[in-house]
Formats: sequence, C-alpha cells, structure tokens
Amino acid sequence: MSIEIPVGLTELLQGYTVEVLRQRPSDLVDFAVQYFTRLRDTRSQDVAGAGEKKIVMFDGEPMQTESNGDDDEDDDSDFELCAEAFNPDEDDEDTEPRVVHPKTDEQRCRLQEACRDILLFKTLDQEQFSQVLDAMFELLVKPQEHVIDQGDDGDNFYVIERGVYDIVVSGKCVGQYDNKGSFGELALMYNTPRAATIIATQEGALWGLDRATFRRLIVKNNAKKRRMYESFIESVPLLKSLEATERMKIVDVLGAKQFSDGERIISQGDSADCFYIVESGEVKIMMKSKTKADHADNTEVEIARCSRGQYFGELALVTNKPRAASAYAVGSVKCLVIDIQAFERLLGSCKEIMKRNIAHYEEQLVALFGSSMDLRD
Repeated sequence: MSIEIPVGLTELLQGYTVEVLRQRPSDLVDFAVQYFTRLRDTRSQDVAGAGEKKIVMFDGEPMQTESNGDDDEDDDSDFELCAEAFNPDEDDEDTEPRVVHPKTDEQRCRLQEACRDILLFKTLDQEQFSQVLDAMFELLVKPQEHVIDQGDDGDNFYVIERGVYDIVVSGKCVGQYDNKGSFGELALMYNTPRAATIIATQEGALWGLDRATFRRLIVKNNAKKRRMYESFIESVPLLKSLEATERMKIVDVLGAKQFSDGERIISQGDSADCFYIVESGEVKIMMKSKTKADHADNTEVEIARCSRGQYFGELALVTNKPRAASAYAVGSVKCLVIDIQAFERLLGSCKEIMKRNIAHYEEQLVALFGSSMDLRD
C-alpha cells in the first residue's frame, strides 16, 4: 500500500520535534496543545494570506514549522524528520585536534566582551571558556552579505560583536539581531538544516566557532554536567517536588564556585543576583542587627550553618529585598549557583517552600536580637 506524505507535514513535525528536544517538557500532550495553538494563532494573524510559510520564533534561530502553499513542489525533500543528532555520550575521548586562532590582546578583549552574556557559554568552566575563545575566529561582514543560508548544513556558531542582521525565512524578514546575540546553534546541536538566512544590513563583526569545537565543548559539557549533578540534585530536599525534567533544566543552568576558608560568599545589605546550594563543605550564616546599627557592640552573630544539599541566599530573591545576612565558607567549600533569571523561570513552584522558611528565620532572630524587624525591614 502506498501512503503519500502531505505537503508540509515534515516541516511541521520537524519544528515541533526540535522544540521538544530543546525544552524537554514533562507532558508532551500539553506541550503539543500549546505549541500548535500558538502556531494556529500565528497563522490566523498573518495578513499575507495562504500560500506563505508560517513562522514561529524560538531562541537563537527561527524555526520553519509549516507550509500550506500549492506552489511548494517537493519542498519537504530538503528536510529529514529524523535527522541524526549528535550523541554527546559517544566518543568520550577528544580525538580531534584543538583549534586555535591567534588573536591580539585587543581582539581577545573584544571577543570576551561579546561573549559575556551568551547563555550557551554560562555553564563552561574557565578552562573550557578559554578553549572556546581560542577557537573562535573573527569575521567581518559587508552590507547585504549572507552569513548563513536557509537549508544549508550547519558549519559554525556565531556571536555578534556589532552590526544589525535580518532573520529571513523563505524570503520574508521575521526578525532582527541588533548589535548583540548569537545564532546558528540549532543546526549544530540537532543536525538539522539551517532554519533561516541571516543577512547583514550594514558593516559588522562576528565571531565564529566551528562545528567540531562547538560540539566537543558546549554540547558534551552540558551532557557531562548532567551526569555529574543528576544524582546530587535529586538528593536536594528543596527540589524533590520538581519533575525530573525540571530538575534537569536546573542542571543545565547551574554554575559552580569554589570558596576558601573564611571567604565571604554573600554580604548583608548587598543586592541579590543568585542563590546557592552547598555541594561540599560547610557555610556559616552571620548577621548584624539593623536595629542596633549605631551600637558599637553590633557585631555579626552566627544564626545558622548550611551543609551538603542545603541552600542559602534565597530569601532576598523571594522577598525582593537586599541580602538579610552574610555567608562565609568554613574550610574549603564548593557551591552550585543559580542566577536570578533561572531562579524565577525554573523554581517558581519552590517559592512556597522557601516562604515557609521565613517563619523559622523570624523565630531565630527573635531569640538572638529580641525582634524580627531585621528580616521584615
């Protein structure tokens, strides 16, 4: 029996499949409902009418998701639904030579600044990040130059240093990068064709990272980090209420920091940008009374200690107030760090647990200072 695949089905399912791989939803059915509802709404709002490609924008690259036009002859032949994805668990040993593009001090400074806020680099340790910088090469572009073309195989990942770049899908401009950002990661991560054409609208500068280095350092690093922290994260009481896929998302955004004996980790009164989970060692929480700020004897008092699996620094994020206490390393300490953006996005369901701890903190302050005003002010 011969079965004909409807025109556009391949692209439709490809877009959905890639987004599932990227977001790893816990409920595929609910996610499918949300995904295709958004797609339908996008199509209904398209004033150009039927016959054009419909686009849903995702992080990094726009994804082509559907085609309904009668003039799309054999268009799905350029795509494969089951593209061979890179398996980071295979070939554990680095067999390919490391790529190094020499740079002047001035170039390296510009490159570091361009890469400062690139999310994919946030999880790299210092050595890995240095290898990425070594492997990146500068690319100067002219107006109307095509950096990548839709449908091509992926060769490089790009970070924008300067310039404005149009995102074009099937001849239609669907977005723009303005002097910051990155693109090209999807084709390298999932072995899919380029989902869009990127065109420079003015002279600009990019930094490219080759496919092999991207996979060896970025993709494999995330996979190794997952294996390393998966069991530890499962043991953290605060995170037990999360689904397994939600915990894995937390692993993806974790950073790690080492602290020596007596080193101050956070300072009372500072603004908060992250919170900490103790992986090894012990941390003591110290506090000065704000109601006795003018008293000469207002020294720091130890109010708690945190050991493996316990967390601190969350109070300022929950209450949106400055740090209520300071934290110091007792001996050598290693902490996992989650920044405020990831905290808001991934730990919303844990906030109620954290808020319940406030009552316990208040009891401690009353015992120490005779008042809980220090926590509430």
